[in-house]
Amino acid sequence: MKQPLYLFSNSTVKRKDNTLRIETSEDKIDRPIENLSEIYLFGEHTLNTKLLNFLSQNKIPVHIFNYYGFYSGSFFPREVYLSGHVTVQQAAHYLDPEKRMVIAHKLLDAAASNILSNLTYYKNRDRDIEKQISSIKELKKKLCQASSPMEIMGLEGNIRDLYYSAFNNNIIRQDYDFKKRVYHPPDNFMNAVISFGNSLVYTNVLSEIYRTQLDPTISFLHEPGYRRYSLALDLAEIFKPILADRLIFSMLNKGELSENDADKSVNHCYLKESGRKKFLRKFDERLRTTIKHKTLKKNVSYKRLIRLDCYKLVKHILGEITYSGFKMWW
Repeated sequence: MKQPLYLFSNSTVKRKDNTLRIETSEDKIDRPIENLSEIYLFGEHTLNTKLLNFLSQNKIPVHIFNYYGFYSGSFFPREVYLSGHVTVQQAAHYLDPEKRMVIAHKLLDAAASNILSNLTYYKNRDRDIEKQISSIKELKKKLCQASSPMEIMGLEGNIRDLYYSAFNNNIIRQDYDFKKRVYHPPDNFMNAVISFGNSLVYTNVLSEIYRTQLDPTISFLHEPGYRRYSLALDLAEIFKPILADRLIFSMLNKGELSENDADKSVNHCYLKESGRKKFLRKFDERLRTTIKHKTLKKNVSYKRLIRLDCYKLVKHILGEITYSGFKMWW
């Protein structure tokens, strides 16, 4: 199985024959290109067009994060899975309000179900979160009454507010200063961890979309816009509770990540390199973890689940099946 490569120390990354060479002030490391799925760059790194051409030939995306660990952008090789028919049908589903709403409903229904699965998991471990569970279930029932993607996004915001209200002293035993979700930039440790986790989910979803016939700029729940891959935002809603949130709860409750891993010396909060490395190590392990798929009747990795959801969306757009987003059953 191909693995992502995470680079932190400032380095020069270049092509050496048919391998990837990483040169730092202390060492030189060669990585076989055929073993890489994508590259994540944290900190300052030097690349050249020879390397980018090499990565493009081998279909390896590069995701770039700035000094503070915030996602900056991605380099994608020339698309090799293009399908004019799929793109036309995807656009037609966006342009048709009824067809768009069917997919938007399914996306948020799956996301809300996965949020409820997380809450139920901790309720069964004696957390006092019945109020949030009941309120989210009521909001979830209203999904079918929503008449526009804007209304659905409004319900999504209400669901997430209730969900986040269960974090402090309920799901997470430590008392962190987390009263509301602040995005750009995060204002405290909890918001910094959530933002970092969400950005990793987003980039992984984006990588999997790239490996299908879907156009990442044509979305159904979020509004398509300039300079963003809005379909990745759509599908990330489903997988954030599964991949990021469960990991955050576990690491914080076990003391594997703490405010000592954050820096508040600037006018916002971000994870130090030590915190990002800890989180990435666990996140990568989670992506490679396998579960027995109920439909396929075989073990598949969490990362593969994202691709399978992309395939289901392609089949829905082509009229072969009715799309239903992935829902946890554990």
